[in-house]
Amino acid sequence: AASRILDMFNSSFLTLPYCRTRLGSISCHHSCKGRLFVNTHPPSLSSQDCLVAVMIAVSASDENIRTAELMSIQAIVNHLPIFGEYDVDRIKSVAAMVLDLLSEEDGLDALFGLIRDGLPDGLNETAYAMACDVAAADGKLGQIELRMLQEIRHELEVDRLHGAAIEAGARARFRTLT
Repeated sequence: AASRILDMFNSSFLTLPYCRTRLGSISCHHSCKGRLFVNTHPPSLSSQDCLVAVMIAVSASDENIRTAELMSIQAIVNHLPIFGEYDVDRIKSVAAMVLDLLSEEDGLDALFGLIRDGLPDGLNETAYAMACDVAAADGKLGQIELRMLQEIRHELEVDRLHGAAIEAGARARFRTLT
């Protein structure tokens, strides 16, 4: 699944080392699980990187990244104004980081820490809306994806009523005639 998403975004990138443990417990940034930081700080994500990371995380949550979800991520990045200045070559490195973090113990906590650090509060509902659109894109929402959406809503502190409205909008956009 990880290779599918990386192949989907056909662009070159540099693999940057980063810590795969819970960020709150790191006291030394010189090494972590045998990998070294390029500098003495964990990687920082731009606001747009954070939005991409949230979309990748919800898509990968069920360990079955579907083509419809990947196409939804690509369409969102290509068409929404918030990504107007975004370097789309970054998608592949952000995807690799997210998939690597999700495969590690405490990786989800580390991912949410990075997202909270890089995402301005005003974009929390935007991130949740994008996550809902990606999750709904294939027409199948399993328990794992629903749980991930719940985690995202909680971690980004999206109000329950606002979250319900965002979810209803996603259902309406991806409804079929069957």
